[in-house]
Amino acid sequence: MKIALLGYGKMGQLIEQIAVAKGHVIVCKLGSSSNAEEWAQLFTADVAIEFSKPDVAISNINKCFDVNVPVVVGTTGWYEQYDEIAKRANAQNQSIITATNFSIGVNLFFHVNKIIARVMDNLPEYNVKIEEIHHTQKLDAPSGTAITLAEGVMAELSRKNAWQLGTDAISKSDLMINAIRRDDVPGTHTVTYTSAIDDIEIKHIAHSRTGFATGAVLAAEWLQNKRGIFTMNDFIGF
Repeated sequence: MKIALLGYGKMGQLIEQIAVAKGHVIVCKLGSSSNAEEWAQLFTADVAIEFSKPDVAISNINKCFDVNVPVVVGTTGWYEQYDEIAKRANAQNQSIITATNFSIGVNLFFHVNKIIARVMDNLPEYNVKIEEIHHTQKLDAPSGTAITLAEGVMAELSRKNAWQLGTDAISKSDLMINAIRRDDVPGTHTVTYTSAIDDIEIKHIAHSRTGFATGAVLAAEWLQNKRGIFTMNDFIGF
């Protein structure tokens, strides 16, 4: 499989290592400093993997659509424009898979999170909060993963209506997300249910970025020759 890398930071470099080890070929590495001639190589790819920055993700996705290259998007922080991208993908029969986190383990965590929230809907004595810890280079807060966890909780827990960034809730219906930045933390996410009697906690700790990068390559393999708008739920089969 011929892969184009859109964004060549730490994640892009790790994706390259994993993809090459699996026998794939990196046909181009494109970023903000790439010129028009370099971007012209995008059409030679079977699939693109996009791990750049929120402010250029939309442009990169559209460039893939321009040359009919399926795209795996791991960048977060651009989802306010998701409907615009989905509209074009549908209208032009383009291929895209998006995820706030491509780690297989994290996506299992998302699934378990929703199951627990469904049970907790009948136990109003428990309040819930989310904490995420990431490296200081992460640009968005809260993380896309934390937002996905919050959305999973709110889909099942009727007493929580909106997530808020911080630790002090204004309303009981607020689901608080505490975002912490520390050096060299790939990503730790914790969902905690607290009552006067006890705490119940589920946690995912990433030991490195390898899980994110491996999942992105697996998603690219799966997306090749498909048409449509997909998520990791489609890939994993929940």
